Amino acid sequence: MTNIGVNMFFQCATFVGTVTYMSPERIQNESYSYPADIWSLGLALFECGTGEFPYTANEGPVNLMLQILEDPSPSPSKNFFSPEFCTFIDACLLKCADARPTAEQLLSHPFITRYASAEVDLAAFVRSVFDPTQRMKDLADMLTMHYYLLFNGSDDLWHHSKTLYSDDSTFSFSEKVSTGPSEIFTTLSNLRKTLAGDWPPERLVHVVEKLQCRAHGDDGVAIRVSGSFIIGNQFLICGDGILAEGMQNIQDLAIDIKSKRMGTFKEQFIMEPGNVIGRYFISKQELNACLGQTVQIFKTT
Repeated sequence: MTNIGVNMFFQCATFVGTVTYMSPERIQNESYSYPADIWSLGLALFECGTGEFPYTANEGPVNLMLQILEDPSPSPSKNFFSPEFCTFIDACLLKCADARPTAEQLLSHPFITRYASAEVDLAAFVRSVFDPTQRMKDLADMLTMHYYLLFNGSDDLWHHSKTLYSDDSTFSFSEKVSTGPSEIFTTLSNLRKTLAGDWPPERLVHVVEKLQCRAHGDDGVAIRVSGSFIIGNQFLICGDGILAEGMQNIQDLAIDIKSKRMGTFKEQFIMEPGNVIGRYFISKQELNACLGQTVQIFKTT
């Protein structure tokens, strides 16, 4: 949220960002700098500690801004939180920007220093907080939505699919293995051209009919997707696959998949965690697909 250790002081005069975590000086359209981030840090930690946002945020942005400007700064209950936490939050949420401590000063605050020598297994804590089964399901839904929306979407967005892969990622299809983002992107782009055929804007698009996931290794997830190809203009899902808000469902569209089916596909993804917390990439991808009434494997060019 702020650049710790930088001595240069930058001033900003823009009014950009969510009102929810805006500091008083930003709301008043005054010049602001790193102290505004300290205010946001205090609010974020307050919300993490108490489980709720300290202001009433459901009555519109104007009401929220008035609360931030006119109400006393929120302070955690001294009966439920440590003195170190309370004084840390109080220091971050001082109304006067010049009175707030810098990031460097906060690093010396007792709330930070009291745990300096403590050995904390953050990975174990995160695993204890999240339901591993739900975590796998969320990853499977997220990957399926992003990947097939990109694959069946516009050419302008398709290049973003490269970010799903690492240098060691592999994609296997029709006895050919592609490695790395660039090579995989080229192979998948050829597949997209094959599915597009000669009748744009309608083309063969994916219909996800079944989605399965299981643990893979210590932190990875194996995801298996199967479904059909039909002629259309967008990726679709059905009742037995993933359900996502805002996405059209086969049942809602009353499409008879069997009569519209032009082919089938089965695809497996192995997702592995990256170097950034919460970031996953496709380490291994395998595709098996066929077109037509007889089994006809796609040939890449």
